[in-house]
Amino acid sequence: MSGENTSGFFETERTAMKERAAELKKEAGRGGRGDKAAREERDLLAKIEAMEPADRALAERVHALVTATAPDLKPKLWYGQPAYARKDKVVCFFRSGHDDKERYSTFGFTPEAGLDDHGGLWATSFAVRELSEEAEKTIVSLLERAVA
Repeated sequence: MSGENTSGFFETERTAMKERAAELKKEAGRGGRGDKAAREERDLLAKIEAMEPADRALAERVHALVTATAPDLKPKLWYGQPAYARKDKVVCFFRSGHDDKERYSTFGFTPEAGLDDHGGLWATSFAVRELSEEAEKTIVSLLERAVA
C-alpha cells in the first residue's frame, strides 16, 4: 500500500476507514428504508463519475456487468468505493487503483459470495487494468456462482 505508515496504518487505509465511518454515520442518520437503495445507487454512481477517466471506464463496465448479471445485488459504497450487496452484506466490490495509489484497480469478492467450494485455494480479488472479453466472461461466471 502507498502512503506513510503511522500508528500501524497506511494513509490509504486510514482514508478508507474514515470513508467507511462516514458511510455508516450517513446510513444511521437516514430515515425510512424506502429511498435507501436509490440513495445508495446515486452515491455509487457519483463515486464512479468522480473517478479518474481510466478507472471510471472500468468501474462503469463492472457496474454494467454486475447489474445485468446479478440484479438482486444492491449498489452501495463500501470503504468509499463501489460495492454490491445482498441483504446489506457486500458480495463484490471495485476499488479504484488511482484512489488507492496503486498501479491497477481491483475487482473482488467477500466471503458472502461463497466462492470457497473449490478446494483449498481460490481467488477472491483480481487486478484490473482492462476488461477484455475473457475477463468479462470470468466476472460474469463468478457473479453467477456468487448469487446462485
